[in-house]
Amino acid sequence: FCRRGEGGRFVEEGRASLGGEKPVNPSGGLKSYGHPIGATGVRMIYELVTQLRGQAGERQVQGARVGLAHNLGGPGAVACVSILGG
Repeated sequence: FCRRGEGGRFVEEGRASLGGEKPVNPSGGLKSYGHPIGATGVRMIYELVTQLRGQAGERQVQGARVGLAHNLGGPGAVACVSILGG
């Protein structure tokens, strides 16, 4: 998204916000959904599919074509990255 050392400015400038060039977490993240342990990955994929279908309402990322979800299981023992396109 940005060069090393430029992450702070990237976020401060709003480039990671809903209307920014690289929106991150438009749903607010899983804590806003009660962090459904065991179903975390499913909830993340649901959000990606909703975005890619253009059905996310107020949190819709305009022109969404690719989404990435990253999930960890246990104390970092398992990691999964899903990249979806639509």
